[in-house]
Amino acid sequence: MSRTVFLNGEYLPEGEAKVSIFDRGFLFADGVYEVVPVMDGVMVDVEPFFARLENSLSELQLDWPCSRQEYLDMHRELIRANDLEEGMIYSQVTRGVADRNFGFPENTPTTLMSFTQVTQHESNPMAQAGIKVVSVNDIRWKRRDIKSIALLAQCLAKQEAREKGAYEGWMVEDGFVTEGTSSTAYIVKDGVIITRPLSNSILSGIRRKIMLKLALEHQVRVEERPFTIAEALQADEAMISAASSVLPIVELDGQVIGDGKPGPVFQKMRTLYFENARQNADKPGAKE
Repeated sequence: MSRTVFLNGEYLPEGEAKVSIFDRGFLFADGVYEVVPVMDGVMVDVEPFFARLENSLSELQLDWPCSRQEYLDMHRELIRANDLEEGMIYSQVTRGVADRNFGFPENTPTTLMSFTQVTQHESNPMAQAGIKVVSVNDIRWKRRDIKSIALLAQCLAKQEAREKGAYEGWMVEDGFVTEGTSSTAYIVKDGVIITRPLSNSILSGIRRKIMLKLALEHQVRVEERPFTIAEALQADEAMISAASSVLPIVELDGQVIGDGKPGPVFQKMRTLYFENARQNADKPGAKE
């Protein structure tokens, strides 16, 4: 069955949704995006994703394409129309349609589109088996804190990881891990979670923010500092988090991490995350 998608105020079958070839998202990757997880048929982590979208739009001097309440209601309608129980909603805002020119056009309405995807969060079998990761060079631009739709460098790195038989790539710059191609990177040593501090060098992951808050509340120590691949190879555990996953790493660059199984800190943080997500899930009929 065809998905229902949203494009500039209309709910359409996915095959009928069309964007102009002059849209600046197509010509220049001039836009931002967000991803909100869906569990049990409702959105989770709504407030943090609103805040991050606000920051991304502001950094690119883009206005909100609609009211925040309309944006929230649109997500709920897509969940209903597509009968989505577990997955995510992707939304994208671009500077809109204008003749090709590097400078910003004046008085151009933004383009807003959104669609659903079915993915496994809590039921993901990789949470039990673990994943393989390889190191790749970080060749991205310097404003990685903006959730920009300019993702070619990440695509190249993800493809390199897949060609090496891995699920994810850990990007390395100046000798240190920045983050995964589409995830936040963590290692665990002596019960301490280690992850890179926020800066322009990485994206502020929503699940990162929540997991670190939960760690503080449940007496799990956290160190926000850079780490190397060599240090990661000596870690007791390693893991990633993203909008679609919280997964353990069992192999890095062909070497086993820890005992090659999901570790106790990962298990604890994953359990805490999903308990928190359900407690703070979007409620049908709720306002912003």
